[in-house]
Amino acid sequence: MKLAKRLTLTAAALATAGAALLTTATSGQAADQHPVPALTGIPAALQVPDGNHRVAVLDAKGVQTYTCTNGAWTFLEPAATLWAKNDPTKQPLALHSRGPVWISTRDGSAVNAAAAASVPHTGAIPELLLKATATRGNGFFGNISYVQRLRTHGGLAPTAPCTGTAQTGVPYSATYVFYAPTQ
Repeated sequence: MKLAKRLTLTAAALATAGAALLTTATSGQAADQHPVPALTGIPAALQVPDGNHRVAVLDAKGVQTYTCTNGAWTFLEPAATLWAKNDPTKQPLALHSRGPVWISTRDGSAVNAAAAASVPHTGAIPELLLKATATRGNGFFGNISYVQRLRTHGGLAPTAPCTGTAQTGVPYSATYVFYAPTQ
């Protein structure tokens, strides 16, 4: 996938994009009233510390973008769309991109995070626990403390050699779980 074809939106466009509104972190539900589903089988290394509660479970599809560096594929950035796990219409609620950052398509709030723990996942990119490093806005992502990337499928870097400045997007899917501090 060429770089020009990857999803790129300005903060203003994200703030006005039409999608279901996520409520504040204290409600535990999206405004479309899809309940936050229970999750099982989360590896111990990816458990969120006490003092935080789950506020959203969002499914995602997109690409992991790799670039050719010295003849080998290296990770560049993700590009994915997220929606409420129990929403059969898959209304976009957030976009995920380089940072890593997740940006609400409704209210423009955002959370940046850094990996705190990683667990390999056979045939797919690793599952992760990410800790928030910065937030923006008063919307849904304005109070997020941790993000889990679970149930990953695909997204691994190509194994063939590369040349020049080639880029490629490898399809992936995952479940992202967002947490906020317990009040």
